[in-house]
Amino acid sequence: MTTISTNDYQMLTLQTQGGVARLTLNRPELRNAFNEQVIEELGRAFGQLGADPAVRVIVLAAAGKAFCAGADLNWMKSMAHYGWEENYSDAKRLAEMLWAIYSCPVPVIARVQGDAFAGGVGLLSACDVVVAAESANFCLSEAKLGLLPATIAPYVVRALGEQASRRYFVTAERFSAERALAHGLVHELASAETLDAQVDALAAAIVANGPAAVRACKKLVQDVAHRAITPELREDTARRIADIRASEEGREGVQSFLAKRPPAWLMS
Repeated sequence: MTTISTNDYQMLTLQTQGGVARLTLNRPELRNAFNEQVIEELGRAFGQLGADPAVRVIVLAAAGKAFCAGADLNWMKSMAHYGWEENYSDAKRLAEMLWAIYSCPVPVIARVQGDAFAGGVGLLSACDVVVAAESANFCLSEAKLGLLPATIAPYVVRALGEQASRRYFVTAERFSAERALAHGLVHELASAETLDAQVDALAAAIVANGPAAVRACKKLVQDVAHRAITPELREDTARRIADIRASEEGREGVQSFLAKRPPAWLMS
């Protein structure tokens, strides 16, 4: 198991128990906005947690009233006089952090207890499952500042959908959690009182499944989505199921089902 000290992070808090890692943005006074350090710590945390075989699911949460307000105003002030090269380097760091979340081999649940704006929408879009409070609002606000949500776009367009993205990228309107649910950006809505219970139930469902199978399922969706169903894809998917059927975990899962007993991974 990878050893991660809570002292590794200043902008985040981390708790791990029963295969569940809870990573929390901890800048409530700044609405959990990004700066260079938040971006660096998030990327590093997902790299470490994804490499830890004891971690079965990651819950990405935030302290305070807002989930994430996008860029920190002080950070934006420091970037005001950047040239092209500095802006490019800065954007690349954000792009790599989002990729670290999206490509993390462990499933990631976003616990969205409050508003998510700009980069905050990108953050939750890179996650696998999103549970949001009914009172949360969302906004892709970049155009209001004469900017565009370029770095987060690959994740947002996948999660929100092309047609909705056409609208909200150019209007920079706020939209409700109910509208986010209708577009598929959010999977489940919850009241403030039931949010944690719903997140915990989803985390428990993931932990109950085969650890290797869960990781393989996450990668399967990413690899298959939007691909044409060619002979090569059919061959690839046949190989994947053969690989896992022949694996120790696959054999144990089938044998335990037939024997009507819990699989070994639930007893370890």
